[in-house]
This record gives sequence, structure tokens and C-alpha cells, in this order.
Amino acid sequence: MGILKSIGDFLFGKDPDIFDEKGNVSHKLPKKKWDAWYNRTKVDPQYNWRNHTGITGPNKKK
Repeated sequence: MGILKSIGDFLFGKDPDIFDEKGNVSHKLPKKKWDAWYNRTKVDPQYNWRNHTGITGPNKKK
């Protein structure tokens, strides 16, 4: 049965494994990885989206 499943996955693609029972996106990552991501976005100013103001270019003279 494993060979047929492998061939079917190759031909038709695998089912996505990111959805929970209710159909919501749920990435199955360990808690340690989620905590590291959360701490990086809150502590490190380079990754904190609140510190970015968007694209800034040279000032235009009017």
C-alpha cells in the first residue's frame, strides 16, 4: 500500500498538512520554535514590524 500512496502523491501531489480539524491553518511546530519566533519579533528591533516605517526615499523639493 505504501508504494501506491507514494506514486499517487507523486502524480497528484500531497494533501497539505497545515490544516486542523476545523479547516483553520495550524502549523505544527514545537512550542520552543513558536516561543523563539515570538521573542525574536518582540525583542529584536530589526524584526519588530512596529519599528519599520515603510519605504522612504529622498525628500522631493517642491
